[in-house]
Amino acid sequence: MTKKRTRRLGKKPNRYAALIERIFKAHYEGGHESFVFTRTELESTAKKLRIKLPKNLGDIIYSFRYRAYLPEGITRTAPAGKRWEIKGAGAAQYKFELVYDRAIVPNPQYTVIKVPDGTPGLVEKYALTDEQATLARVRYNRLLDIFTGVTCYALQSHLRTTVPEIGQLEIDELYVGVDKRGVHYVFPVQAKGGKDRLGIVQVEQDIAACNVRFPELVCRPIGALSMPENTIAMFEFQAQNGDILIAAERHYRLVPSETVTDVDLKQYKAQPE
Repeated sequence: MTKKRTRRLGKKPNRYAALIERIFKAHYEGGHESFVFTRTELESTAKKLRIKLPKNLGDIIYSFRYRAYLPEGITRTAPAGKRWEIKGAGAAQYKFELVYDRAIVPNPQYTVIKVPDGTPGLVEKYALTDEQATLARVRYNRLLDIFTGVTCYALQSHLRTTVPEIGQLEIDELYVGVDKRGVHYVFPVQAKGGKDRLGIVQVEQDIAACNVRFPELVCRPIGALSMPENTIAMFEFQAQNGDILIAAERHYRLVPSETVTDVDLKQYKAQPE
């Protein structure tokens, strides 16, 4: 199980940590595996603690899903093998829920596949965030097509939608695709760069959103995580027995075309699909 700790990133996470821990303790009772709290509690609790809230209250929830660890006062209540996650629970509602403690991290045993870098120089120069840079590299290098073996087309970035029992959510980027048999797919892509983490909760939400918006398509949720040396780890997830598991993983390094050697190509031919 991953070590439970609080990540300190200056004043903001400490402020958020005090707020979220107070809300947790107001609801938590031993033995409970989930409970709901409301968006208005963020405001009322912050007022009691004299904490200045950000204009976007959702940043508090986002922070603990992808950037910061929950405070120790919360994590120590989780039983061995599980951890607390914050999920959407409907309009202006959230819930703490115990989930299996699995981190989505690249497997160091995987080989790195070289791909000629087709990212336009101007895009590289002016990409504003790590997430946007990751999405741009995936798009311009057709990494989704390469990874899935399906012809894919970017449909929409940052799709905001509402799902019953979850509430409002946002998909980083949405692709549709078709394979050689004519089957149509929808690919919700979650992209992360820098210190942000891929999250199981967002994968679950992406699947739920696609099941509502595109029930006739086969949903294949994807994660893209930037790594050092211009490498992107691609993950495909699958829902199984109420859990989210990694169904496939590949690592692609974007390189100048002349650095893809005959030796590299020979090695790729010998690898299983």
